[in-house]
Amino acid sequence: MYRAVAWDIDGTLIDSEPLHHQSLLAGCRNWNVDLDDLPDQAFRGIHMGDVWTTLRPRLPVGLDQAEWLAAINAHYVANRANAVPIPEAVETIRTLADRGVPQVCVSNSGRQVVNANLDALGVLDHMSLTISLDDVSAGKPDPTPYREACRQLAVAPGSVVAVEDSRTGTKAARAAGLFVVGYLPSGGLLGDVDLSTNRLSSILDLFPG
Repeated sequence: MYRAVAWDIDGTLIDSEPLHHQSLLAGCRNWNVDLDDLPDQAFRGIHMGDVWTTLRPRLPVGLDQAEWLAAINAHYVANRANAVPIPEAVETIRTLADRGVPQVCVSNSGRQVVNANLDALGVLDHMSLTISLDDVSAGKPDPTPYREACRQLAVAPGSVVAVEDSRTGTKAARAAGLFVVGYLPSGGLLGDVDLSTNRLSSILDLFPG
């Protein structure tokens, strides 16, 4: 029934949110901007274009968005080893690859961060393609990233399983017409999803070997 898996990355495959937060704070310190008052999860699942818009009043007048983002990304890439794989993520990806299931990553992060994360996980070779924020006109919760992934895969959206850990991501996948799995390691529900799970290995049940 299902032909491919579309993985979110941050918070789904790799516990990168602490590093994202640290990189945001470190990058902004380059311009003497102190963001220590922000909660650790202030921008969970939010792409950097929206983070920029939210923080713009606190940043120096005339600061270039690309320069600001480059500073944040540089810190993230340099410290990517500090991001920890989510339990069962790597094993599940490798098992799906062994079963011949096409896999893609659909992320709200930019290309540098996507590549850094997949490098840290050691799973880039198992991905048929990756979609970053740099590859699309709008990020999640807009459905464009998932639609583009399905277009490049040449697979109908309803045949693709999206795995997400945030409402931003599940909204995007739902609007694009994918089968949506909400991943919450602590249990519970994640909005409008077709399946909820607290173990990534449960995805294997949708693709029996």
